[in-house]
Amino acid sequence: MRTLFPLLLGLAMSFPAFATLSESHGYAQFGTLKYPASFTHFDWVNPDAPKGGTLRMMAYGTFDTLNAYSFKGSSPSAAPNFLQYGVSELNETLMAGTGQYDPSGDEAASSYGLIAKSVEYSEDRSWVVFNLREEARFHDGKPITAYDVAFSYRLLIKQGHPQYRTNLQEVQRVDILNRHRIRFVFKRAGNPLLILRLGELPVLPQHYWKNRDFKATTFEPPLGSGPYRVTKVVPGRSLEFTRVKNWWGEQLPVNRGKYNFDRVEVEFYRDSDVAFEAFKAGEFDFYIEHQAKNWANGYRFPAIARGEVIRAEIPHQIPTQTQALFMNSRRAIFNDRKVREAMGLMFDFEWTNRALFNSAYKRSSSYYPNSEFSATGKPEGGEWLLLSPYRKQLPSKLFSEPFSVPTTDGRGIPRETLRRALGLLADAGWMPSGQGLKNAKGESLRFEILLVNPNLERILQPYTENLASLGIRVVLRTVDRAQYKQRLDHFDYDMVLMTLPQSLSPGLEQWLYFHSSQAAVKGSKNYAGVTHPVVDTLLDKLLNAQSRDEQVAAARALDRVLLWQHYSIPNWYINHHRLAYRNRFAFVTTPPYTLGLRAWWLKPTETAR
Repeated sequence: MRTLFPLLLGLAMSFPAFATLSESHGYAQFGTLKYPASFTHFDWVNPDAPKGGTLRMMAYGTFDTLNAYSFKGSSPSAAPNFLQYGVSELNETLMAGTGQYDPSGDEAASSYGLIAKSVEYSEDRSWVVFNLREEARFHDGKPITAYDVAFSYRLLIKQGHPQYRTNLQEVQRVDILNRHRIRFVFKRAGNPLLILRLGELPVLPQHYWKNRDFKATTFEPPLGSGPYRVTKVVPGRSLEFTRVKNWWGEQLPVNRGKYNFDRVEVEFYRDSDVAFEAFKAGEFDFYIEHQAKNWANGYRFPAIARGEVIRAEIPHQIPTQTQALFMNSRRAIFNDRKVREAMGLMFDFEWTNRALFNSAYKRSSSYYPNSEFSATGKPEGGEWLLLSPYRKQLPSKLFSEPFSVPTTDGRGIPRETLRRALGLLADAGWMPSGQGLKNAKGESLRFEILLVNPNLERILQPYTENLASLGIRVVLRTVDRAQYKQRLDHFDYDMVLMTLPQSLSPGLEQWLYFHSSQAAVKGSKNYAGVTHPVVDTLLDKLLNAQSRDEQVAAARALDRVLLWQHYSIPNWYINHHRLAYRNRFAFVTTPPYTLGLRAWWLKPTETAR
């Protein structure tokens, strides 16, 4: 990194006089970058990995559009785990290292130049300039320019998925300084996270989209700029990607050693059991396992015994996604915290883990499992300082005792817990009757759990039986993906089992998950309908953190408030990858923060086939 002075740039740049400017090959939200400007590749890749061969993959569900950026439809990259494969229909971003497109393998909250060769920013983080690579090209050979960047920003803000409006809402204006230089000016100073979010901006081709309907679904592969292009589409069923020869980004430090397969074939499966049988039969090369029972009992087929398939548990340090049963507090039934707490008391994780999961999982007791952002013990230090002004708005126990999830001996809900749950429900106005629990209006306590994966029915059926013992009637409703998305987008559910991806540096995605402004935004990820003033305040503190310590304190405070409000019933997690793959591949290592499949390659004997 080098320090510049404003007089060198002159009045033409319109920067404040005597401001300290920095220019760098990358950007770290806090601290310093791991890799210097002279780095040639990441430590966890083989920069000389051989290119060639075909990778055969699977994906869950289906797709009805190849436009991943609009609100309408489901694109391939939205399928579970799809982005872990390192190939997608997405356009390249300004920077690489944060976000889900190409996450850092060994560094938190840092990004390096991709379309942008360097980044400049003021000491007070009130603006950022991206200097674009002149060699960057779309697949039709046209250069990627600042005009495309500005067009992408405006298009995504106006017509893209609502997440872009939220992520980039702090941008005040965009200035095109020349064809390869663009500046974003922020609404306020002290905004280090926004630079990372802007670095994640996908750059779309203006000449391609300007006369097309961006909101429409399409099976025509949009014009891209990445290492692969879509070359074959069977709508909803399969995709074929072909590696772009002489790709402009191939030798960049962030890309060397990655994207080594000439062709990637992806088949979509609606049923995980069918998909696993296809894997056993040799139909595709990787299988990321999500079912503990299958991991324990399903890998005894001949290819394993012959060493043709490798079964591996690979530890990682990735903050685990939030998986929970979210209660929709927009609905009257779950608008009372006492009711929500009672629902959590009736979930018997210990029995579920032993009987259904072969004791494979750990119980989540945080929205940020497997990370330093989890609230543990009682609040202290910076976290206590953030929470103490809001004592009157928070439960008193939040300050006096650690939050804990209910536990059992694995043989059923204890009587004491049943009595506690009934007491909470009675306090909320739900009293026992001959026809179950009823309120003063004579309405029965009943609700629906919305699902899209039928395999979850066997897992949640015991939970519904526990609730039935209190006189609560619960229906498990499994629908197809199209209906599921429609209902999610319009918050048409009582309770839903969802996962929220978490990152090495929690930021604006937390706003999408929990801020009151998102509770009524169709398609938002505020599944519980959180509208709590203290949560909003803590989100502001999190986004304004000026150091890692401030960020950790704010995240822990946020976690603690969400837990004590009982918006969800935390599920379970593991801190390792469960992966099975054909013994045709080689790789250097698995970095701590990503699975790293984009850096694998076929063994030389396989590429020669």
